[in-house]
Amino acid sequence: MEQFLKVALMAAEESKKLIRKAYEAQGFNITIKGDYTPVTEVDVNVETLIRSIIVENFPEHGMWGEEGGVINPESDYQWLVDPIDGTKAFIRRRPFFSTQIALMYKGEMILGVSCAPCFGEGEIAYATKGNGTFIDGKKVSVSDISELRDAVFSSGNIKSLTKNDAGWLKYGELLRAINSTRGFGDFLHYHYTAAGKVDIVVESDVTILDVAALSIIVEEAGGKVTDLHGNKLTLESTSIVATNGLLHDQVLSYLS
Repeated sequence: MEQFLKVALMAAEESKKLIRKAYEAQGFNITIKGDYTPVTEVDVNVETLIRSIIVENFPEHGMWGEEGGVINPESDYQWLVDPIDGTKAFIRRRPFFSTQIALMYKGEMILGVSCAPCFGEGEIAYATKGNGTFIDGKKVSVSDISELRDAVFSSGNIKSLTKNDAGWLKYGELLRAINSTRGFGDFLHYHYTAAGKVDIVVESDVTILDVAALSIIVEEAGGKVTDLHGNKLTLESTSIVATNGLLHDQVLSYLS
């Protein structure tokens, strides 16, 4: 596991240099993809960099990339990479974007690195299976809040919850039971959950590449992560509920 983490952290650090340089220069090409989401040349260049580092060190491993597709899909080891999760924020110069690198072994997440290159000095969170979660080198853990009336809640993408009245009403009922509601979004509310600063995160419009690394970061800090229906995350997952664990069943009772 140590060798995997070493390579993932190296890839994140090298990516941070490239991203910070582009962020400060503000000169990069932007393309709109078929789903009307933007991609920049920086996204592509960062993923190419990460892919080269992974292939050099683990040529037999597979990789799923946000921009470059899949290699070696039959391998037991699959790297899941989103070079810039939060491209819209990156383009508009909000520092709430990150590089996400996760490693899955036979369908189980075993490593996650989340590097936010322009948030403060460049916050980095990482976790490996059975070894806890660290943010900027300090071990962290989730909160001990056990009642919704005391909980801090954060949401991200929730468009699909508005598609029918029943889903939207359930979401509203949950919010009314919560103490404090915020929308930190992207990597930040997962880092905050792992560190005990937020207790619940709900997002309904994600891909596994957005949240793979973040899921193990929350879990190894003592939290729990599922989709909106209480199922384990898979490569096909499009929603996520991340909590401190103590609140998870209460949250799902409103949403599932």
